[in-house]
Amino acid sequence: MYMEKQQIQIEHSLLSTSPNIIWNIISTEGGLSRWIADSVKESKGIFSFTWGDVNGHHEKRRAVLKERVRHSHIRLQWEDETDPDAYLELRMMRAEITGGYVLHITDYAMPDDVDSLYDIWDQNLEQLRRVTGL
Repeated sequence: MYMEKQQIQIEHSLLSTSPNIIWNIISTEGGLSRWIADSVKESKGIFSFTWGDVNGHHEKRRAVLKERVRHSHIRLQWEDETDPDAYLELRMMRAEITGGYVLHITDYAMPDDVDSLYDIWDQNLEQLRRVTGL
């Protein structure tokens, strides 16, 4: 029986008002490798994510670029994704009240994995703040 993945959405206030800095962090291999994975490479619309020591124990996943709109969002779909409606989206949005930026993350997980996916994103966002000050 096929179980549908559950969508999760996370909003994270960013400590920058520079759209160029934020866009670089969420849409380029150099930016993504600073906070989501240990290494990210992009070639012809395929993003290769590596976690761990490349020469030792590591995990690799590849994602297909589905959409990239400058200063707006990037949407990826994992190559091993079984749910055709599931994707990962990183979207930068202006907060109307403060004028600052908010990072809006959309991701998907099986119902039993939702809590651990939130934990992973908490760690990623902590790394983002620690490494970039965002």
